[in-house]
Amino acid sequence: MSIGLYGDLAVVSGTCHPGLAEAICEHLRLVTTPVYIRKFPNENIFVRLQKSVRGKDVFVIQPFGRPVNDIIMELLILIDALRRDSAGRITAVVPYFAYGRTDKKDQPRAPITARLLADMITTAGADRFLTIDLHAGQIQGFFTIPTDELTARHLFVDYIRKSDLSEQATVVSPDIGGVRRARNLAEALNVPLAIIEKRRSPDGDQTKMYNVIGEVNGRTCLLIDDEIDTAGTISMAAVFLKESGAARVAAFATHAVFSEPACTRLAEAPIDRVIVTDSLPVSEAHQKQLGQKLVQIKIAPLIGETIYRIHQGRSVGAVYKQQ
Repeated sequence: MSIGLYGDLAVVSGTCHPGLAEAICEHLRLVTTPVYIRKFPNENIFVRLQKSVRGKDVFVIQPFGRPVNDIIMELLILIDALRRDSAGRITAVVPYFAYGRTDKKDQPRAPITARLLADMITTAGADRFLTIDLHAGQIQGFFTIPTDELTARHLFVDYIRKSDLSEQATVVSPDIGGVRRARNLAEALNVPLAIIEKRRSPDGDQTKMYNVIGEVNGRTCLLIDDEIDTAGTISMAAVFLKESGAARVAAFATHAVFSEPACTRLAEAPIDRVIVTDSLPVSEAHQKQLGQKLVQIKIAPLIGETIYRIHQGRSVGAVYKQQ
């Protein structure tokens, strides 16, 4: 690989998802820079680079998976170690950005944790930030360093077009907040859009009433969200769509967070397929529980190509023309 604007390319991996880092390196035809990471009995995290990255263009791969707070701290310490070793440039590659839901002050005396994380990553010494499908687009503005947000939408479009899900398809947003994401997918597929609306019952109790805006009767409904956490929303949406006459339901999400009891809900819900990327590791237990229902799309080629383009100082947006 040729030398970029900031020296030779180097990739460092945290402990959250080493398999993803290895797949990215395979795409880039290099190996990860070895790092020693351990947690002391007092739960302090220690990091030591086993090879110098002085003057190199370093990309740190660390999605914010479990245990999330340890993983975040590990990334910050990794960045600090790289900075103190005089890396030429440091790019934090965080495919899944945790705390993304806390992106605004929506109640009194509450924090904006997504902004806090952005400040911490920058203060630690990162020069760039790379992520995939943030919960809210405005989080990009929390960073004062160059930020690239990729999207898995093109991977989903390619999967749908090659599968039987494209027949009589309607893209469905499980709530009002995800309308833009669903609309973009519907436009890319050139299929109708539907939106599920949730309201309180007229008597003011806690019962949720559902309404669907759009036609779903007899259609293949493609539910789309940025992440599946406990799967409460997407499972209830699937039940409602089937009750509204949907022929089939498939659920798409970039990030498979799968907090309990997500996989139980997904396994029991009237969902034919759950399509996610491997931006986060999915445990063997969860894979076994979902069985053939679960489809994981590899995200490494997208991230790898983007890393190469950033390293070479080339357009990142052009990567989607190759999908």
